[in-house]
Amino acid sequence: MIHTKIVEVGIDEEGRLYVIPVFAAFPYIYREAMEIGWCSEKKYLYSPKPREWSYFHWYTQIISVVKEQSHQLQVCKETTWVNIPEELKEEILRLGVV
Repeated sequence: MIHTKIVEVGIDEEGRLYVIPVFAAFPYIYREAMEIGWCSEKKYLYSPKPREWSYFHWYTQIISVVKEQSHQLQVCKETTWVNIPEELKEEILRLGVV
């Protein structure tokens, strides 16, 4: 398992949750069929805009799908938060920080 720090967590202009990993790319993540995509232009993983699931649930989905490709994404003290409500940030931080 490759441990990969998360540079940024945010919600983009389309209302999708995104996660930017440091030094990793996942152009074929869609093959996992878990509704997570890779934006090669902005170099981030993203979820669809929430319908039934919360942003937190989509965050855990991103973490899970990346595990299928042998990477463990980890929030760190340097992670930047963009357009993330404080409550969501706290939920994510409860999962652990490296």
